[in-house]
Amino acid sequence: MHADARLRWVLLVTSAATFVASLDLFVVNVAFGDLAREFHTDPATLSWVLNGYTIVLAALPIPFGRFADAYGRLRWFVAGMVLFAAASALCAAAPSLDWLIAARVLQGVGAAALLPTSLGLLLGEFPAHRRAAAVATWAATGSVAAAFGTPVGALLTRASWRWIFLINVPIVIVTLLIARRVLTESRAEVPAAAAAGTSTASPVGTGRAAAPAGTGAVVRPDLFGTALLTAGIALVTLGLVEGESWGWAGARTLGALAGGLVLVAAFLWQCTRHRAPVLELDLFRDRQFSAAAGATVLLFTGFGALLLGNVLLLTDLWRQDVLVAGLEFAPAGIISAIVAMFGAARLATRFGYRTLGAIGCLTIAASLLAYRIGIGTTPDFPREVLPFEITCGAGIGLVIPTLAAALSAALPATRRATGSAVFAMARQLGTVLGVGATVALMASPSGVPDLAHYQRVWVFIAVVEVAAALACLLLPARPTPVSIGAPVSVSTSVVPVAGAVPAGGPVTGARLVPAGTAPALGSAPGH
Repeated sequence: MHADARLRWVLLVTSAATFVASLDLFVVNVAFGDLAREFHTDPATLSWVLNGYTIVLAALPIPFGRFADAYGRLRWFVAGMVLFAAASALCAAAPSLDWLIAARVLQGVGAAALLPTSLGLLLGEFPAHRRAAAVATWAATGSVAAAFGTPVGALLTRASWRWIFLINVPIVIVTLLIARRVLTESRAEVPAAAAAGTSTASPVGTGRAAAPAGTGAVVRPDLFGTALLTAGIALVTLGLVEGESWGWAGARTLGALAGGLVLVAAFLWQCTRHRAPVLELDLFRDRQFSAAAGATVLLFTGFGALLLGNVLLLTDLWRQDVLVAGLEFAPAGIISAIVAMFGAARLATRFGYRTLGAIGCLTIAASLLAYRIGIGTTPDFPREVLPFEITCGAGIGLVIPTLAAALSAALPATRRATGSAVFAMARQLGTVLGVGATVALMASPSGVPDLAHYQRVWVFIAVVEVAAALACLLLPARPTPVSIGAPVSVSTSVVPVAGAVPAGGPVTGARLVPAGTAPALGSAPGH
């Protein structure tokens, strides 16, 4: 297969993985009515169909990314796809609500493996000068999935709610068949210099972490740290998603949030002690990486609030049919995809991450302030929503791929899947925060929110997006060389493409590249 054609198939496969994982975050929302009628249950219990997926998807990307870097990214990618498809089939066949919730948890575990491994594989396959555009497309598929989750779910539930899960199975099968032909295995590898004693914490090509030189021992990735992180994020997420029903000042909510924060703190402490920690904290010493991760949390806090708030606006306040409301989300998704795939990389090359990220966030904020001023109680979608939905979609299309590219550009080759998992978790945590904030702001003594409640949500989103813009200003104006961790190389079974690193060749530095393109992760000077 020609190299360019193969790379296009690589991009299709990795983007399809993040599309289905992201789609299942939002496609279930419109099926809640059908599920409640079939299983005769209350909304609080039914919410666990969404919460079970959300919690594990927030908690597991970092551990899975770490293990993928150590044991093989393609291996974990395939395992995640198989588990996701099997769990989707179990969801579609669910005879009871308990069965459905358990299957959704398994589905979330599969999705959590897909997000970091798909981006890690993509970064390893594409040469440096093409990574920015590839990452932009990968990131755009996630936002498009979010935007189209409502209309796709509305269409599928016309036949049966079971189709929103069953449709995943043929998509995954086709994706896996293609993946077997175009993807190659890779894992992090310690070069000879590290083996001589310059590094003690990077995984070796065998899939185990290197021990201090001279010991002859190996250190497995930190399973205890994984358990601490998973339990901590799960408790924090539990407190956020159940805060409204339990009461934000209630003992269960505060206990879950406090317990989760304690466990996360214990996880961070564990990362400073273990020789092969789940998360290399040195990643956050790089300003570009930490600023991109923080901006991502803020961006998706607003994005999660926007999706939920606008669905409720159209279906509850304006009394639109759920299918009509879903289709009215389509323009934002289309504009977002077009800008992300065809404009973001070129604009980042010209203006840099800092400027483009801030412009995107401020465009979203301005669109939400326009909602606050212009939208009334009488439905008028073409004049009151559509123009600002388009500008908001353009802002989303600018900033999501920009942040993904900025974060991935700061990653050394040994931490591609791990660092990519930070982006996935930051995105998911932001979404959870946004949904929790929206539920709290929409709370009404009468139980029926009025226009003022929606206006509070729009102002909240605008404020959060301004904060995200400020975080983007901490990004460097131009990409910086990779400076995190020890010299690295990448072990792979494919002939290296331009900008890739020959297997086994130690690397001592990285060069600057034009703004908007990822630095050659692990490339040697002079390449």
